[in-house]
Amino acid sequence: MLRAAIDAVKPEIVLCVGQAGGRSELCLERVAINLQDARIRDNDGQQPIDRPVVKDGPAAYFATLPIKACVAALREKGLPAAVSNTAGTFVCNHIFYALMDTLERASRQARGGFLHIPYVPDQAARLGGAPSMALGDIVRGIEIILDVSASRVEDLHTVEGRIS
Repeated sequence: MLRAAIDAVKPEIVLCVGQAGGRSELCLERVAINLQDARIRDNDGQQPIDRPVVKDGPAAYFATLPIKACVAALREKGLPAAVSNTAGTFVCNHIFYALMDTLERASRQARGGFLHIPYVPDQAARLGGAPSMALGDIVRGIEIILDVSASRVEDLHTVEGRIS
């Protein structure tokens, strides 16, 4: 579906979004790895263990969006944000890797990345007070990321990276 959507729309920028419960900030992912190693079943009941996302694909892909510049812009607008150095080995990493592999193989140039978002407050309340962020702030953050990514290709050269 992802490849078909990219082929149909022919975007210049693709930002995939997934939820990471327990995180309190918007986390732009730096790298996707060619590994699926799920500790639980996904929504389709699948639980791949020690399998590549793409057979014979490279070990990893890096985001091609200016993630440090995006994080700086998010913080300037008052939104908590971080560069994350791991998208994990579950569904979000799978999507991120598949996106970057698709873009790498496409005949036209497009840039891509992946954003992990926190729970929204209603979810956090049901889960015993996990970190959360208002949906409006999440949407505003996505808009900021897309605006920064559309206006620049080169990233900032600064220290960044989420600890856990």
